[in-house]
Amino acid sequence: MADLAANDLLLETPLAGLHRELGARMVPFAGYAMPVQYPKGILTEHNWTRESAGLFDVSHMGQAYLVGPDHATTARALEALTPGDFQALTPGRVRYTLLTTPEGGIIDDLMVTRLADPSLDGTLYLVVNAGRKAIDYAHISANLPEGVTLEVADDLALVALQGPKAAEVMARHCPDAATMGFMTAARVAVDGVDCHISRSGYTGEDGYEISVPSDKAEALVRSLLAEPEVEPVGLGARDSLRLEAGLCLYGHDIDEATSPVEADLGFALAKRRRAEGGFPGAGRILGELATGPGRLRVGILPEGRAPAREGTEIRDASGAIIGIVTSGGFGPTAGGPIAMGYVSAEHAAPGTPVTLVVRGKDLAASVVAMPFVPHRYFRKQA
Repeated sequence: MADLAANDLLLETPLAGLHRELGARMVPFAGYAMPVQYPKGILTEHNWTRESAGLFDVSHMGQAYLVGPDHATTARALEALTPGDFQALTPGRVRYTLLTTPEGGIIDDLMVTRLADPSLDGTLYLVVNAGRKAIDYAHISANLPEGVTLEVADDLALVALQGPKAAEVMARHCPDAATMGFMTAARVAVDGVDCHISRSGYTGEDGYEISVPSDKAEALVRSLLAEPEVEPVGLGARDSLRLEAGLCLYGHDIDEATSPVEADLGFALAKRRRAEGGFPGAGRILGELATGPGRLRVGILPEGRAPAREGTEIRDASGAIIGIVTSGGFGPTAGGPIAMGYVSAEHAAPGTPVTLVVRGKDLAASVVAMPFVPHRYFRKQA
């Protein structure tokens, strides 16, 4: 990601001025000028998030509402586009899902929330990837039944507070936040501002995503950054954190050629939908569930200190190419280079030795289970 020139024509989030004030290095990402790091650097930001609480601007992502006359109607409309079970989604719950193609590939991965407010029972709140939101919105809108509409919420910002101290920080600004469970959401006041918050994120850590009116975002972020536990974190550390957590990045680890089964995202294929089918790409996806895919996304642990970047060839003991790295780099918490990628199914078992071709040299590595660093999501006790 290159540094921005002054005249680059990119979109900006409502927090762009604050990022520059904080000394961020801004780079182009998904059509936006975004902070890749702040003066303390990516390694410090990564470690701070693991140890305390990092604050991320994710306002470039798309926020929208799927609106129908009642929950059952809206849920069925979304189920026609995804393999998720949204009829069974209860108020105040969040679910990860996938928009799939008729051929069984992945258009995008997204988060879906059934709003807890009974007056909004026919509304689902969607958060989609920045680089795919125009495609997603067009695809969803073109495939909705009569009476269900997609309403894009361009007047909202989105920030993520992630790390083991995120809950105690949020409790000072929103007392109700501390008792929320993982993958739940609520409409609450944060510093007196009406916000939608979910206990979720993309770092493997406990934390929250806060949807806030754009004109209120900077004041809220300044308030959170005033807490001693909180530091701003850019895209660089966000990427190393999600890689250690074994989480996919669209356009790298998943795309329209990749199926959910190949991507090891079977948890997003709801039990009822597996039995009933009826979603785009069900033929391929259910077939791969039954007989196994030809390739699988796996974790890869290189020996030594040299990282294997995206595009690195993966070979077997005979030298035959069996796959490719889709995400790779140094894992600060893992303590060395880590990667994920796709290999042929017969080489996907943890412990399988492989060879990585890095800068023309063969480097020993092995297939390993993910995540590389254990998830620390907050699970409420029953």
